[in-house]
Amino acid sequence: MSVRAPAGHSLTPVMTPREIVSELDRYIVGQRDAKRAVAVAVRNRWRRQLVPEELRDEIAPKNIIMIGPTGVGKTEISRRLAKLAQAPFIKVEASKFTEVGYVGRDVESIIRDLMDLSVKMVREEEQEKVQVKARDLAEERVLDLLLPEPQAPDDGGEEAYRPSPDTREKLRKMLRAGRLDDRDVDVELTQNMTPMIEVLTPQGMEEMESNIKEMFSNLLPKQSKRKTVKIPEAMKLLTQEEAARLVDMDTVVGEATRRVEQSGIVFIDEIDKIAGRESVHGPDVSREGVQRDLLPIVEGSTVNSKYGLVRTDHILFIASGAFHNSKPSDLIPEFQGRFPIRVELSSLDKNDFVRILTEPKNALIRQYVALLETENIRLLFQEDAIEEIARISAEANERMENIGARRLHTILEKLLDDVSFTAPEMPGREVRIDAAYVSERLDAILKNEDLSRYIL
Repeated sequence: MSVRAPAGHSLTPVMTPREIVSELDRYIVGQRDAKRAVAVAVRNRWRRQLVPEELRDEIAPKNIIMIGPTGVGKTEISRRLAKLAQAPFIKVEASKFTEVGYVGRDVESIIRDLMDLSVKMVREEEQEKVQVKARDLAEERVLDLLLPEPQAPDDGGEEAYRPSPDTREKLRKMLRAGRLDDRDVDVELTQNMTPMIEVLTPQGMEEMESNIKEMFSNLLPKQSKRKTVKIPEAMKLLTQEEAARLVDMDTVVGEATRRVEQSGIVFIDEIDKIAGRESVHGPDVSREGVQRDLLPIVEGSTVNSKYGLVRTDHILFIASGAFHNSKPSDLIPEFQGRFPIRVELSSLDKNDFVRILTEPKNALIRQYVALLETENIRLLFQEDAIEEIARISAEANERMENIGARRLHTILEKLLDDVSFTAPEMPGREVRIDAAYVSERLDAILKNEDLSRYIL
């Protein structure tokens, strides 16, 4: 059962670790240790907010390293976790910082990008809160466009023409009933004059480029753009504009900053690609350099963003890697120390694939059935077909590079290629997928090793 914050605290209810694991189970098969680790990490953030203030800042998040091959659910666990916690989430690849053209790249851009995502998230939430008022204001603007403009009195002293309130109300009823949907109106939308500026900045100074562009954007006047659209489109555009005006951006930025600092999640993939410190020259220097670049934001520092200063002290960092040719102990000691929790994710076998195809809420079989239902095609997967798909996927992973559950996407695309292509030409048809159907289309490819490397 979810626990609420004690009296005096304004924190929202947070799911218990058991509830978090249960929710993750709806989308991800197995990997219980990893799910438990991230569930406890999220719950600890809520607990930290309730401890005495003098202790609160001292409690650092327990960052996690997930160890396991590709395609076993590392990224998906983190992404789903962020969604459950309504937390800003960003995924970066550690290896990108060692590639040609990226050496010395500003790792603080990770936090700036996270802040951008958080502002967008909060702004959309705030705009949703004012949708009713925004729609009312948009409706008034559309009515103004539909009604004839008042006319000034002529020289004879006749009174100016003004539409009566009854006329406006009649039009309002027609508008709400959809009887004016075919009418065209000219809407005037306000927009910033975005300058086409390309600023050449040295590596590691991307923030300067962003600030220069923002400065020019703020200096230039806003301009209006006229657009002829149908009434429903006009209502949509004007509602969006009014919602944006009603939202206080200072409040948005304040809440976005709070969320990044208190509940932000950074997922660093391919951390094993920067695990190297034995050599004193060559690529190992670059790898150790990236670790040292990342260390300040993981340890806790203040990053300057276009929205102001952002502290990283309590952001949760989840790193992941296959660690085929290295191990977590190959990371520099300071970096290891900031990731005290290690969880190993297991490889997936045939039985796991059967469960992945059928159990999750967003199971692949359900996705393909729903896609082809849009063409009025009824796709029926027999149990033996699912077993055969799982067997072929597991075998393909054994023979070739093991890409985990991602192999299922490739197998299903190949299996249903003909049906997907011809679906518009055979509406109302039922397509039954059994083991024989699967074998007929995939066995020959799997047996031809050279061909399977390119197709599966």
